[in-house]
Amino acid sequence: MVGGVLWTGMAAGGQRIVPDGAMDLIWVGDHILIAGPDSQAHVSSLTAGTALTGLRFAPGTLPGILGLPASELRDLRVRLDEVWSRSEAQRLADRIAGAADPGSALEAASAECLRAAGPRPPIVGAIVTRVRGGQPIAAVAAEVGLSERQLHRRSLAAFGYGPKVLARVLRMDRALALARAGVPFAETAARAGYADQAHLARDVRALTGTSLGILVG
Repeated sequence: MVGGVLWTGMAAGGQRIVPDGAMDLIWVGDHILIAGPDSQAHVSSLTAGTALTGLRFAPGTLPGILGLPASELRDLRVRLDEVWSRSEAQRLADRIAGAADPGSALEAASAECLRAAGPRPPIVGAIVTRVRGGQPIAAVAAEVGLSERQLHRRSLAAFGYGPKVLARVLRMDRALALARAGVPFAETAARAGYADQAHLARDVRALTGTSLGILVG
């Protein structure tokens, strides 16, 4: 683990990927794809059946590795060779393609890049913790020693969007985890910080384009 969670899967035609505040590096067989932070559900255009190996990075981690603000990748899927030099991206692609275990090779390469970039700034983790805990934005800014305007700028660079959008995305991510664990929707709404079940339903549809029942079902 390099601040990210390794995953594997197969692309499904029209697959709906919901926002969770994370960013991914995805090996798709001959190149690396960057999945930027989503503010709305992303419908995958990858060919169904394509084997995928990815690293999902905690909010605010991947921009330091890539060397650019997350806001430049918001709601996008971009090849690594469009962000880094083609030769640098190709060297990494060749390394992964030649490995017996692409996931381990992707992890190792990402760990090297993370060491070179340095760890995620502590303030970024502090922002995530407080926003995820449901603190008002003004209180978050005060506790991390920033003005609200500075917090907004810092959030755009680290997460791809401002703290209010980050709060909505992280709250929905918690709600989905609860609902998928079998918690009734009304209790899910209360535990995740929504006013009521109707508020939860509206927010889920606004962020994903579909219903909580379909996402959980």
